[in-house]
Amino acid sequence: MVSVSEAPAPGATSALWVSTFAFTACFAVWTIFSIIGVQIKADLSLTEAQFGLLVGTPILTGSLSRIFLGVWTGQFGGRIVNLIVMVLAAAATFLLSYAETYAQFLVAALGVGLAGGAFAVGVAYVSKFYPANRQGTALGIFGAGNVGAAVTKFSAPFVMLAFGWEAVAQVWASVLLVIAILAFLLTQDEPEVAERRRTGEKPVTAWMQLTPLKDIRVWRFSLYYFFVFGGFVALALWLPHYLTGAYGLGIGAAGMLAVAYSIPGSLFRVFGGWLSDRIGARKVMYLTFAISAACAFILAYPATTYVVDGIEGPIQFKLALSLPAFVALVFVLGFAMSLGKAAVYKHIPVYYPDHVGSVGGLVGMIGGLGGFVMPIAFGALNDLTGVWTSCFMLLFLLVSGALLWMHLAVRRMERRRSPDLATLPEFPELAGVGPDKAALASSRSN
Repeated sequence: MVSVSEAPAPGATSALWVSTFAFTACFAVWTIFSIIGVQIKADLSLTEAQFGLLVGTPILTGSLSRIFLGVWTGQFGGRIVNLIVMVLAAAATFLLSYAETYAQFLVAALGVGLAGGAFAVGVAYVSKFYPANRQGTALGIFGAGNVGAAVTKFSAPFVMLAFGWEAVAQVWASVLLVIAILAFLLTQDEPEVAERRRTGEKPVTAWMQLTPLKDIRVWRFSLYYFFVFGGFVALALWLPHYLTGAYGLGIGAAGMLAVAYSIPGSLFRVFGGWLSDRIGARKVMYLTFAISAACAFILAYPATTYVVDGIEGPIQFKLALSLPAFVALVFVLGFAMSLGKAAVYKHIPVYYPDHVGSVGGLVGMIGGLGGFVMPIAFGALNDLTGVWTSCFMLLFLLVSGALLWMHLAVRRMERRRSPDLATLPEFPELAGVGPDKAALASSRSN
C-alpha cells in the first residue's frame, strides 16, 4: 500500500502528460532549423560555420533563458510561465517566415529559441507533483518530449518540399500557440504555488534560489548534461546536413534517417528515468558514458584508404562506415544519451529538493549551451579539417573528459565516507608487499 507521502499530488497525471505534450511541441519548434536551415543555407550560400551559427542560435536563447525561467517558475508557478514562453516562441516562429537576410534570420532565431526554455519550466513544475522515489520516472517521461526533434525531421521535409520553408515556420507557430492555450486550460497549479496563493505567503527570493549554484557538484552535473543533452541537440541539428554531405542523400531521406537518432535519444529517456529509480543514477551515468565513448570513437574514424605492400604487389583496401552501420551506431549513441539525460535530472530533486528550478535551470542552461556551441564547432572543424567525422572526434573528447571527472569524484566520495579504503592494497595478492600505507600515513601526520 502506498503511503500518503509516497503518493503523487492531485492533478499529477494531467500535469505530467499535458506538460510532456507541450514540451514535445516546443522541442519541435526549437529544432526547426535542422530542416529549414538546409534550404536557407543554399538560398543564402552560407559557409559551414555560418550554417552552424544559424542552427545553434535558437539553442543559445533556449539555454540562457532556462536558469531565469526555472527561478520564475518557482516564484510564480509553471502554468503561467509556460504559457508566456510558448506564446512568445510561437510569435517569433511565425515572424521567421518573413526574414530575408542572414542578420534577420539570426534575430528571428533568437526568439524561436525561447521554446527551448520550456524545459526548465516543465522540470520545476512536474517535479513538485511527485515524491522523490517517483521523480526519476516522471521526469524521464517529461523529458521524452525531446522526441519533438524527430517530429520535425519526419514531417518538416515534406511540408517544405510541398509548400516551402516559410510554410513550415507558419504551421509550427500556429500549432505551438494552440497547444500553449490548451496546456494552460488543462492543468492546475503545483501544490506549493497553490498553497502560497491560499495563505498569501511570499515566494522565496530569486537570490535565495540561486545559492546552491556555488556547489561544485552542480557544475559537475552541468558538464554531464553538456554532453548528454547538448550533444544530443547538436547532433539532432547537424545530422541531416551530415547525411546530405557525407553520404550524398537528399534532404527528405536525410531527415528520415536522422529520426533513427532522435527517437531513441528521446523516448528511451523514460526508460532511463525508470532505471535510475531502480539501480541508481550513478550506475546509469557510467553505462551512458561507456557506451557513448565507444560509439563516438568508432564514428570518429574517417573513411581511410590503405595500401599494403603485399607479396605480389600493393594491396589496396578502404575502411569506412556504410550507411546502415552509421545509422545503427547513432541509434545506440542516442539510446545511451537518453539514459544519461534522465539520470542527470534524477540527481537534482534528490540533492536539491527546494531548489529544483534554479539548479535544474542552470544544468539545463549549460546543457543547452552545448547544443549551441557544438554545431558551430562542427562547422568550424569541417572548414578547418575537411573531414566530416571531426564532429564525432569532438564528442569523443567531451565524453572521455566527463567520464574521467565523474570517476575521480566518485572515488573521492568513497574515500571520504570510508577512510579505511586508503589503507587497502591495490591488489589483494600484493598485501604485505612494499611499505605499509597506514604506517606511512601515520608518519606523515606526525
